[in-house]
Amino acid sequence: MSDEQDVQHGDEPQPHERLHQLQRRLAEFAAARGWEPYHTPKNLAVALSVEASELVEIFQWMTPEQSAKVMEKPETAHRVADEVADVLAYLLQFCEVLGVDVLDALAAKIERNELRFPVTGPPTSNCHSSE
Repeated sequence: MSDEQDVQHGDEPQPHERLHQLQRRLAEFAAARGWEPYHTPKNLAVALSVEASELVEIFQWMTPEQSAKVMEKPETAHRVADEVADVLAYLLQFCEVLGVDVLDALAAKIERNELRFPVTGPPTSNCHSSE
C-alpha cells in the first residue's frame, strides 16, 4: 500500500495506517525502556495468553445474558476495554517481532474459512465451527 493510500484526506489516518502507527508506538515504548530482549515470540505469546485469560476472568461467572450487558456498567466496561487493549497490544507486538502483517493474516484466514465452511443453507444457531 502506498503512503498516499494510507493517509485519508484530512487529519485522520486510515485504519490500516493507524494500526501500524500504534504498532510503532508500542515498539518505541519497549525500546525506550530496554525491553526488546524480553520481547521474544515465546514471551509475547505467553503474555498474550495471560491477558486473554484476564479478559475471560471478567466473564467467568456471568450468565450469557449478563455478559451481553457487560458494557452497560462503567466499572466492568472499563475493565473490559483495558483487557482488550492489553490483548491487542501484545498481539501487535508479537506480530511485529515475527514480521506478521496482522490485517493480511486475518484477511487470509477469513478467505480460508469461507472456503472451509461454505454456506449451504439458511443460518443455524445450534452449531459452531468448534463442534
